[in-house]
Amino acid sequence: MTVTTPGSFTPVAEQHEFREFVATFLAAKSPEPAVREAMATERGFDPAVWRQMASQLGLPGILVPEEYGGQGLTLIELAIAMEEMGRVLLCAPFLATAVLAVTALVAAGDQDAMTAYLPGIAAGEIIATLAYAEDAGLHGSGAARATAEPAADGFRVSGRRRFVLDGASADLILTTAGTDSGPSLFAISGAAAGLTRTPLPTMDQTRKLADLDLDRVPARLVGVAGEAPSVLAAALAAGRVGLAAEQVGGAQAALASAVEYAGTRVQFGVPIGSFQAIKHRCADALVDVESARSVAYHAAWVAVHDRADLELTAAFTAAYCAEAFTRVAATNIQVHGGLGFTWEHSAHLYLKRAKGSELLFGSPRQHRRRLADLLGL
Repeated sequence: MTVTTPGSFTPVAEQHEFREFVATFLAAKSPEPAVREAMATERGFDPAVWRQMASQLGLPGILVPEEYGGQGLTLIELAIAMEEMGRVLLCAPFLATAVLAVTALVAAGDQDAMTAYLPGIAAGEIIATLAYAEDAGLHGSGAARATAEPAADGFRVSGRRRFVLDGASADLILTTAGTDSGPSLFAISGAAAGLTRTPLPTMDQTRKLADLDLDRVPARLVGVAGEAPSVLAAALAAGRVGLAAEQVGGAQAALASAVEYAGTRVQFGVPIGSFQAIKHRCADALVDVESARSVAYHAAWVAVHDRADLELTAAFTAAYCAEAFTRVAATNIQVHGGLGFTWEHSAHLYLKRAKGSELLFGSPRQHRRRLADLLGL
């Protein structure tokens, strides 16, 4: 697939077609009733739909190099797909598997590990995740409270990992742990002895989190010992860019819902959309959506054409898009009035997704602090 050329933010024809394919698939497979059904399950997604995403569109393998059975595309195409996923609140382990885990494996550069895991991920046969956060969701190297000891058949990892995306259902867990050489990346089977997985209650029921307790769990070193910080940085940068695009999609759907209701709900004989207060709310929401879209796709472009600035751009993007989605989702509820607060209406699903995503990779305040550090401010 042809990617956007340097200096251009205009999608090319293949990217428009790709968006249409993804949107059509998701409209059929992720309507609101399906979202509500999936979020009520322990896994949090429909395995049959996940396999179809792989077999029909190749979405789990979007960032997987072609030599490992994937599509070998870029974060620009990933952003397009994730915007459409955010629009319908898709319940799937996509962010954990296709973004965080795949990027970590590729960044680690371990040929044997990529051969072992990437084809299965691309085929939709392996659900994977990246476990790195510690108490209070600290986002460092992820090694301070987890350690790895050499063993006859590899390593044994002990420690705790918190708030792990799809941690309760993942077949493959990539985790960071401390070694004599420094923080390192390890691969752990979801069925390994000594691994205890505890699903967490979450405000956003469409995205599942879990705590992982590891007691001398058999593990395989991935990549070079001591290089986990750079691998984790690459994975989280990709995750922030992908999540930003997803937030744009969610904000667009929330705005569309607000505008539709404002045009059909009648008070005092006229649509409420004719009231100045409603007009201003919707206009502000439109500015948020379009600004967030520009920011998110700029970050995706930087990831492809100017990676030296990716960490800085990802920090700004994460802060801006998170807050924009939350504002628009809140506006949607306010425009709907009392109806927007009910369980039966979809507005609360978007607000909960917005608030959960806002803190997923660090708060906007943390992102701005990181941006200031990178700029030397």
